[in-house]
Order: sequence, then C-alpha cells, then structure tokens
Amino acid sequence: MNNKLLIIGASGHGKVVADIAIKMNKWHSIAFLDDDKSIKSSMDLEVIGTSDDVFTHLDEYEIFVGIGSNTTRQKIHEMLETFEASIPVLIHPNAVIGSQVDIGIGTAVMAGAIINCCTIIGKGCIVNTGSTIDHDNFIEDFVHISPGSHLAGTVKVGKGTWLGIGSVVSNNINITNGCKVGAGSVVVKDISEPGVYVGAPAKKLDY
Repeated sequence: MNNKLLIIGASGHGKVVADIAIKMNKWHSIAFLDDDKSIKSSMDLEVIGTSDDVFTHLDEYEIFVGIGSNTTRQKIHEMLETFEASIPVLIHPNAVIGSQVDIGIGTAVMAGAIINCCTIIGKGCIVNTGSTIDHDNFIEDFVHISPGSHLAGTVKVGKGTWLGIGSVVSNNINITNGCKVGAGSVVVKDISEPGVYVGAPAKKLDY
C-alpha cells in the first residue's frame, strides 16, 4: 500500500480532508493538486500540480478527492476508479463508528460525526462535522451530509443528494437521488421526486 496521499482540491473541503489525513497519522507524505495555480500550499502542505497531473502520480500516491461539490467529486472519483487509482477512506479519530458499518472508498467522515451500527455509507460521500447517522441507514454514493445534520434509524438517502446544515430526517424515510434538502429542514415524509426541499416539514420548492 502507498504511504503517500495526494488530495485533489486545496480549498475549504480539501483543507478539512487534509486535517483528517494528518490526524490519522497513516501517510508519511501528503500533498495537494489544485487547478488554481496561484495556490502554492495549503495547510502547510505543498500543491504539486493541477488535477490534470494526477495521472503521473497514480503509482506513487493514494488519491482522494477533496471537493465539496457532489457532481464534481463524482466525476473525478469515477475517473480515478477507471484508472484503478488507490482511493482510501478518511475517518477523523474523533468520529464514532458503530459495529457492522460499511464505508465506501473516497468517503470522508469528519470530527464528531457518529455513524451507528449496521449502516452502509457509499463511496465518495461526505459525513460532515457533528452529523449523526443512526442504525440501519443506507447512504448511497456521492451524498453530502452537512454539519449538524441528523438522520434517524432506517433512512435511505439516494445518490448525489445533499442534506443542508442542521437538517433532520425522521426514521424510516426514503429520499430519492439528486435532492437538495435546505439548512434546518425537517424531512418527515418520503421524497420520491428530485428537487429542492425546504422547511419544517420539508416541502418541494416550485420555481
């Protein structure tokens, strides 16, 4: 296994990802790639090129996509899988992970997050600071669970969905793919149609 880590994205989310990686104390060398050529370093770590340079480092580094956008993260992550990159899971030492939890490659679990037993987290997800995911949840690929979000038991969240900061999902709820749930919103009924949902209870916005 490679003991060097390369993070794509040196801005906000990438910094948090790097902080987790540093605290995991697993890699002897950590560096960034970023398309903003004015950024030479971040978190006291060197930016060694742009995202196009990733192909020259596949044999030397494990690669992690530190980009907050679900769609951009998915695009780059799937490209890396096509080229058989080594993609780790990053879990902050202060996160709490229950028994029989399965976490997919490319997922980051932030400080203070709690994932309870028998939950499945897909690949390329963000489980952000202080969020909680209770038992028997199924979080599909490339979902972003924002800081302070709380998911009760037996919740399913579809691929590419974004749950805003402080959002709440009641137990036994299914949320379909590609949804956005606004900050502080409370989901008490299944969401079967993609869209933007806000409020308590959460309702779809009509544009």
